[in-house]
Amino acid sequence: MSRKLALAVAQMGPVHLADGRKKVVGRLLEMLKEAKARSADFVVFPELALTTFFPRYWMSQEEAVAKYFEKSMPNPDVQPLFDAAKAAGIGFYLGYAEIAKDGHHYNTAIIVDKSGAIAGKYRKIHLPGHSHHIESAPFQHLEKKFFEVGNLGFPVVETMGAKIGMCICNDRRWPETWRVMGLQSAELGVLGYNTPSVNIHWPEPVHLRMQSHLLSLQAAAYQNAMWVAAAGKCGAEDGFHMIGGSAIVQPSGEIAAQAVTEGDEVIFANIDLALGDTFRQHVFNFAKHRRPEHYGLITERVGAGPPLPPVTE
Repeated sequence: MSRKLALAVAQMGPVHLADGRKKVVGRLLEMLKEAKARSADFVVFPELALTTFFPRYWMSQEEAVAKYFEKSMPNPDVQPLFDAAKAAGIGFYLGYAEIAKDGHHYNTAIIVDKSGAIAGKYRKIHLPGHSHHIESAPFQHLEKKFFEVGNLGFPVVETMGAKIGMCICNDRRWPETWRVMGLQSAELGVLGYNTPSVNIHWPEPVHLRMQSHLLSLQAAAYQNAMWVAAAGKCGAEDGFHMIGGSAIVQPSGEIAAQAVTEGDEVIFANIDLALGDTFRQHVFNFAKHRRPEHYGLITERVGAGPPLPPVTE
């Protein structure tokens, strides 16, 4: 039986150092308004949506916290988004830099339901980049300096008639992310991202950045029988370029909608959550076909090691 969810992905163009939160939230409100005009039930906003992608800059933790982290959510700067979404009857996913009540620092995302209540929270687990200053690099990627590894696992939230899993940016490249969601019967996985066009570690062709991004989304959707919705912050922030490619992917792995610009852009699909049912019943029937007794290395090893002794009998 068909189970529809009107899904919008709100891609953002550049957020510059000089852009205050009030201005940024105003842009989010405009895209929320557009999503409402398309009768959306749920909108996915990007990772670290309220500020520029500050991990590209070398600074002290104290300076980063003062400028870019949120001490509460919602707070007065973001409350208008919560209020507008509640008035419109739309839920949303939003990424931001969080100072937790215990003082720890996370790259965080929340799901807010149609009543304006926070229904679920995720803290990024697969932190990319480095924590030291690479003076020769064109920019830094300091997520390991500014954030701690998330401590909430990969939650799946039952809200708005759907089972929705959350992750952030680099998490999308790790199959374990999606399989943990799939084992909780997730029907939709949502994420925001800020992905630089330049790889600071080796001269990777720019087109491969987009290819690996879309490949990760499509493989995740297919192999876990779920929809995937990814919202990017893209374009050139103060001269530092990030890829676009915000997308909605269906359980077959096909792209149902994709952004065509590098600016603020809302894409939409009236998705049928039931499309994943056939895959979950047959090719990816986990209960019938998975063999976890043979997957031990996945949790026993962090890095790659030598091959296991061969079995000859």
